[in-house]
Amino acid sequence: MSISPNQGSTGGGTVVTISGTNLGGATSVHFGSKTATITANTPTSVTATSPSGTGTVPVTVTTPGGTSNPLSFFYVGAPFKSSISPVTGVTAGGNTVTLNGTGLTTATAVNFGSATATPTVVNDGQLTVTVPAGTAGPVGVSVTTAGGTNNGLTYTYVDAPTIVTLDPASGPTSGGTSVTITGTGLTTTQSVTFDGVPAPFSVISDTVVSVSTPPHATPGTVDVTLTTTGGSDTVSGGFEYLASPGI
Repeated sequence: MSISPNQGSTGGGTVVTISGTNLGGATSVHFGSKTATITANTPTSVTATSPSGTGTVPVTVTTPGGTSNPLSFFYVGAPFKSSISPVTGVTAGGNTVTLNGTGLTTATAVNFGSATATPTVVNDGQLTVTVPAGTAGPVGVSVTTAGGTNNGLTYTYVDAPTIVTLDPASGPTSGGTSVTITGTGLTTTQSVTFDGVPAPFSVISDTVVSVSTPPHATPGTVDVTLTTTGGSDTVSGGFEYLASPGI
């Protein structure tokens, strides 16, 4: 005989199928000392719902012809999640997060809100998963294993930033010009660059970032790129470095 699946939640409720011969007319299925509910029966199979339990228990089928040899069923505790990293990401998804906890070996799904992703189990204490697409804002994260589903962690989707204006849009090559960047989704700004050179900045609000231009070797227009946890936005030729006057 065989049993599938051969593991399930300590709380019971796992639907298992026991396959074999001469199983017709099954009168009971036992998980250890507990009786399971039979939901379907043919001469070659018995479908039953596991009762609650712990550890490893023998499963037997009783018919008018007697009781079968035992098969092993493994009860698995509900998973526990202790941390998730990173805790934010782009609404388009696609980034990888790591979940740490216990009882993760049998993880089959990770839900970010209503969106489901399939994890890669590293070991019983860790798994990784590619985040599905979502909408801006926090969502609950749940992990489903053979032992059940565990909630309790939060992941925040962040919109990609947009740059609307730079004021002023020009300044000397010596740098030090105070520029106000207005746009959207700027709260989690991580960097602002002028022609690839990082500039010191300060986040004023979700729509305003203040930045001081770095020096530039030559006059001319340069690209300005602002990067947040939600992505990047670039204004091509967004700032002009002006030549110093000469007499």
